[in-house]
Amino acid sequence: MLHGKNLIDGRWTGSNETVASADLGGFAFAQASTDQINEACTAALAAFRPFSRTTRPERASFLKTIANEIDALGDEITKTGVRETGLPEARFAGERGRTTAQLRMFAELISNDDFLDIRIEKELPDRQPLPRPDLRLTHRAIGPVAVFGASNFPLAFSTSGGDTASALAAGCPVIVKGHGAHAGVAELVAQAIATAVKTCGLPAATFQFLQGAGPRVGIELVQNPEIRAVGFTGSLKAGRALYDLCHSRPQPIPFYGELGSVNPVFCLPDAMAARAAEIGTGWAGSLTMGAGQFCTNPGVLIAVKNPAFSALQSAAAKTLEATAEQTMLTEAIGAAYHHGVAGFAGQMDAVTGPATIPDSGDTRQANPAAFRIDAASWMANPALQHEVFGAVGVFVECDDTRQMLDVANALEGQLTVTLQLDEGDRDLAAQLLPVLEEKAGRLLCNGFPTGVEVSAAMMHGGPYPASTDIRATSVGTLAIVRWLRPVSYQNFPRSLLPAELAG
Repeated sequence: MLHGKNLIDGRWTGSNETVASADLGGFAFAQASTDQINEACTAALAAFRPFSRTTRPERASFLKTIANEIDALGDEITKTGVRETGLPEARFAGERGRTTAQLRMFAELISNDDFLDIRIEKELPDRQPLPRPDLRLTHRAIGPVAVFGASNFPLAFSTSGGDTASALAAGCPVIVKGHGAHAGVAELVAQAIATAVKTCGLPAATFQFLQGAGPRVGIELVQNPEIRAVGFTGSLKAGRALYDLCHSRPQPIPFYGELGSVNPVFCLPDAMAARAAEIGTGWAGSLTMGAGQFCTNPGVLIAVKNPAFSALQSAAAKTLEATAEQTMLTEAIGAAYHHGVAGFAGQMDAVTGPATIPDSGDTRQANPAAFRIDAASWMANPALQHEVFGAVGVFVECDDTRQMLDVANALEGQLTVTLQLDEGDRDLAAQLLPVLEEKAGRLLCNGFPTGVEVSAAMMHGGPYPASTDIRATSVGTLAIVRWLRPVSYQNFPRSLLPAELAG
């Protein structure tokens, strides 16, 4: 049951400032005050040493308990989430399964010490000209972590998402700033984690939860000196503002932000000649999935201008025009989508009818849209590479394959780049790959990028502006590295070494 309060050091507390949720019948959520933020950060630091020194089996049990508690609240989470976001029940059920699987994946990861990247070099007292000391390296938790919930994934990238799961697995206390787009779901999941904290006998401030519909709470949170790292999924504008704050602190801290990507698809000549309609239909289906509100939405398709490309565009347009009106996550996101589409309409040719605001005037409702532009014009206007969050796509028409390579070189950093190719396209693909490897964190051969497998081999990140750290992923087991730092021990007695180094 919702109570609309913040979780601070094991206590649910209200505040003088509240924000009402129209989606939940006006239910009011307390917004964290400055004093509450400071209290939470102080408590998180106090919890850090005891929590970071729990055993790996203890933390694994904790993660599994969180997953079990979320499963137990499944129906309530789904009903609340559908009201808040407009997403269908099936989407919530699937995302809940992904979220709990992610928690259990990190529990399995820390069941052994491989993730610590242990390195042991025993002493060489007789080495000449100088002896070598005994050196042993492991990785330790970085400290309290602030996590920002994402608008488009109320579960998998929010309160109990990959940032939270990986940070807790590493031994870092977590303070989550809930997202206003799904304040109810965020609180329910926070309740599940709080129950798990009590069940497992962990420090109360191992996990804390703050609501904050505007920028103030987030700004104060990342500036608090007790926070040692930040995980964020959201817009380029908000993410860059928080990144700058993190790096301007007296003690700068890492900011791991997943920000914006248009996830270009390169359709190579033989593939397009053989299956233009199939690719166009598949691209349109990927573009409109979840009303286009995915980080990996394929917003740009690049190919050489010819009749086959025209056929591809026609097939895509047919699918887009047959797609029913979709509900955006919030009115603000819907309004931003319509604004972005209007901006595209003034600079490119429409392939489908304009994505006008419905007659009802409800900006939360949206239709997909697609535009075309020649490659030279697209490259000359970097603003056209910026993500418009929603189901809008751009066809970039190249004069020849050489210009396709120019487009590849002009790309900003991306989460994904896809190559649609057949056997005869191998030579061109080999020319593109060295460029595209520099541009994206994940490269796909055929298929479409919407959907991210949660696994050890997944990379969900990329060069700026896709993310703020080219080395980091927010999905997959490698995500835990963000919350660890290397520590080397020289000539220590075995009794004082961390357990994993004492052997």
